[in-house]
Amino acid sequence: MSWTLPLAERVRNLKPSPTLAVDTKAKTLKAQGVDIINLSAGEPDFDTPEHIKEAAIKAIRDGFTKYTPVGGIPELKEAIAAKIEQDYKLTYRSEQIMVSTGGKQVLYNVAQAILDPGDEVIIPVPYWVSYPAMVELAGGKVRFLPSDPDKNFALDLMALGSMLTSGTKAIILNSPSNPTGAVYSRDDLKTVADLAVEHNFVVITDDIYDQIRFGNEGPENIASVAPEAQDHVVVVNGVSKTYAMTGWRIGYLAGPKAVVKAATKIQSQSTSNPNSIAQKATLAALTGPQDGVLKMKQAFFERKNYIMERLRAIPGISCVEPKGAFYVFPDLSSYYGKEASGQKINDSLDMADYLLEKAQIAGVPGVAFGDNRFMRFSYATDLSIIQEGMDRLSAALSNLK
Repeated sequence: MSWTLPLAERVRNLKPSPTLAVDTKAKTLKAQGVDIINLSAGEPDFDTPEHIKEAAIKAIRDGFTKYTPVGGIPELKEAIAAKIEQDYKLTYRSEQIMVSTGGKQVLYNVAQAILDPGDEVIIPVPYWVSYPAMVELAGGKVRFLPSDPDKNFALDLMALGSMLTSGTKAIILNSPSNPTGAVYSRDDLKTVADLAVEHNFVVITDDIYDQIRFGNEGPENIASVAPEAQDHVVVVNGVSKTYAMTGWRIGYLAGPKAVVKAATKIQSQSTSNPNSIAQKATLAALTGPQDGVLKMKQAFFERKNYIMERLRAIPGISCVEPKGAFYVFPDLSSYYGKEASGQKINDSLDMADYLLEKAQIAGVPGVAFGDNRFMRFSYATDLSIIQEGMDRLSAALSNLK
């Protein structure tokens, strides 16, 4: 009789990342010869700029392949501080910065560093899929803050005020947002900052898409809008989206010294230092030419305009126009209750399966982001692929009766 090792409850309750699961399924089908249009992955299709790759090659040739300080090499931390000061007019010392293996690890380390069992973390809906899991793995309790697509997914500040309790430890903001592309207004950010100071909670601002904005405004976050609240703000960012460096796995944290010290201590017992070669590449990314960033941003802007035009032309779809990032989050719920070829669509999971199986389009169901009415499609891919994807989407939806 075989014995099965009992797993920890936290693992038994943990769900895998839906975005990665859909992307993996789509790539598996593609490898089998199925003509898949993959609009699921949040990954720029551009190559990492040459000067960044060359910096990594040089690091290898120079033998920069050993352990580094746990929280990152000093010159990279200085470059991050300089970049933040340039973009946000905020000053951080080296001891207020930590480098990690991707923005996801930064967020995980922060949750482990600041949350005790039962601490409440407010997460606006819709949200990036990993936020709730990270809070729960740290023993925290998630409280979801609703938002209204008719108001461009703006924060419901009245609801936020009523949700605050003595147990509120943090709120997580992501602007521009994954999955909606929404950008929070300066007035709303200022109100949240005032509440954070008044009620002594932390604002974790996930700025990973902050360079990909489609207006004339430069990057900004809650600390740059309300610098008087800087001690209450933890800034999370990285190079994966801005510089097409998803596989390099470098993210960073800027915030109060105590939080950075605690998060670094946790990192020292998990991964230790981030990849040495990738740190040198990141140094080149932050300090070198930025023309590649502008070129990618312009391409995303053109793709956004195209995909929005196509979505508006499909009956029954509504979609808030993104102000940044590279996602659209259309409401497809008017098609729920309909069916085609014996397959009935009851929710976003059914819709995702239908589109993948019948139209060979990979998108992520909205339930993964906390709202079952929607689907997320990424336009971080070539315009010809987006065009074919929209052709297939329109045909697949028209077949539902």
